[in-house]
Amino acid sequence: GSLDAIARLNHHGYTVVVATNQSGLARKLFNLDTLALIHEKMYDLVEKAGGQIDAVFYCPHGPDDGCSCRKPKPGMLLEIGQRYNVSLKDVWFIGDSVRDIESAVCAHARPALVRTGKGVKAEKLLHGEGKDDVPVYDDLAAAVDAILQ
Repeated sequence: GSLDAIARLNHHGYTVVVATNQSGLARKLFNLDTLALIHEKMYDLVEKAGGQIDAVFYCPHGPDDGCSCRKPKPGMLLEIGQRYNVSLKDVWFIGDSVRDIESAVCAHARPALVRTGKGVKAEKLLHGEGKDDVPVYDDLAAAVDAILQ
């Protein structure tokens, strides 16, 4: 339901941007051409569902590279805010990992966790740390339902 959920966001006036760590580039598991093909396929699938992803921001660094863009650091999200000239305080950042949530909190965005992907494990970790104030949804479609209410 993610493709339809993105289309619904677009139809309600939302701009959809992806922020992703891609340490596989630093580890030479794939190259920029392969990453571009992956993104192109994602763009095509979303478009076929009637939606649009406006941009993909990615961190190409490895976990030990010390960059400011790799989630959980807020650099990538802050760059998105600057590029789109928006305050992140009203921007939803939906992810499936503790890193995603920490990055959103550090950037003063509105975090939400989905249980898909690594989300179930992340939910347990967040609850174990007493971080029960982050909204949690079964999947992106459910998160979008809540956002659009």
